[in-house]
Amino acid sequence: MRFAGKMAVVTGAASGIGKAAVLKLAGEGAHVFAADIDEAGGRALAETSNGRIDFIRCDVTVPSDIEALMNAAAAKGGGIDIVFNNAAAGGDRAPIDEITPEGWDRTMDLVLKSVAMGIRYAAPHMKGRQGASIVNTASVAALGAGYSPIAYAVAKAGVLHLSKVAATDLAQYGIRVNAICPGFINTNIFTASLDVPSELKAQANAVIAEMSARAQPVARGGQPEDIANAVAYLASDESSFMTGTHLLVDGGLTIGQRHAWDKETPGMFDALVAMEEAARAGAAA
Repeated sequence: MRFAGKMAVVTGAASGIGKAAVLKLAGEGAHVFAADIDEAGGRALAETSNGRIDFIRCDVTVPSDIEALMNAAAAKGGGIDIVFNNAAAGGDRAPIDEITPEGWDRTMDLVLKSVAMGIRYAAPHMKGRQGASIVNTASVAALGAGYSPIAYAVAKAGVLHLSKVAATDLAQYGIRVNAICPGFINTNIFTASLDVPSELKAQANAVIAEMSARAQPVARGGQPEDIANAVAYLASDESSFMTGTHLLVDGGLTIGQRHAWDKETPGMFDALVAMEEAARAGAAA
């Protein structure tokens, strides 16, 4: 019961990583304000919690919604101890030579500005709270190219740097700020924005889950609970000497080129040796 007596706020809480984090924090004693635009999912989550979870509708692209969320949690708990700024989606998928200004701004509002405003409106309610901790969802996409569309990647890189500089601003109040960089986690984030029937989304999610199990050294797909465990660690006193940094929870996805851990995939050196051997064999013939 690491979080007994704590007030926590989680955005994007009705499904996936957010839902797993809500259940983890509430299961260890916190009272959780779960926020999402999915009212049915959020209410269902709260109804099974024996009063440990309150649901509040919050569109994180609307700053006044975020402010109302933080105010409501603080009013009930006398302040806020833990904030998990998690809500996001894939954003605009267009490449840099095609994306519109509107698509870029929508992605930044949802993925980056929402986190900044989550910190901004939570922090006044966290000052002086023993063990106050803010955790933000970044991504492996913040660390390199090829993991996501460009607008999402840039926004998540912003979340990573925001977490660092916010940690310096808020250190004077005893508030820690850290980020988590998930790899391929089996949630609906990849298909949520697709305009296709739900059964096709389910099929696509199954394909993604199968592919992700082969995408990194840890030979299984990442689960929301993997990230929830990291959130709980960063929110707890066990990480009290950590701020302004991030945890990479990716099953080893970013370790390096596939041949570094998959011996069936030839690396560049192996290919050069094979070419040399072939050349020698041809010369001998």
